[in-house]
Amino acid sequence: MKTLTEKKLKSEKIFNGKLIELYRDQVQLPNGKTSTREWIDHPGASCIVPILDDGKICLVRQYRYGPRKEFYEIPAGKLDKKESPVDCARRELLEETGLLAGEMIFLTNIYPAIGFCNEKMWIYYAKNLQQSEKKLDIDEFLEVIHLEFETALDWVWKGKIVDVKTIIGILWANKIIYSDNQK
Repeated sequence: MKTLTEKKLKSEKIFNGKLIELYRDQVQLPNGKTSTREWIDHPGASCIVPILDDGKICLVRQYRYGPRKEFYEIPAGKLDKKESPVDCARRELLEETGLLAGEMIFLTNIYPAIGFCNEKMWIYYAKNLQQSEKKLDIDEFLEVIHLEFETALDWVWKGKIVDVKTIIGILWANKIIYSDNQK
């Protein structure tokens, strides 16, 4: 096979929601046959690994309706129309934690659900933080926790933190922190 690319032949929007759109596409496969793909169109999101001056990480604990469980997560949120990923990260950090970042360092991009969604996430490391006031959305409920970074890393390895963006963010931040401490 020269290419693994699938060619869209036909697309039908099945659902148009406030956050996402759901499509059913007919595609031509690399071998010339056709198949169906159902996928979600998502505007993208920014995620923030906030590290306080004392070395603690700021996480949020919140209930997620889909899996019907509470999770420990790094602050994050979806991009607004025409909003840059770094502006989204600054906005979400302030909204969820009340923290203003003096410095935002881009860590990586991830695609958290490639089997059925085009969502792309930008992950930033935030430092030189100043406390301000939270500005939660009207339907947003969460608890902000400050945790020793080593404890958060341990929670990743013990399975207490299971959210993919948070795991990746903590591991990337650990790499940055470790390399900074080696200088």
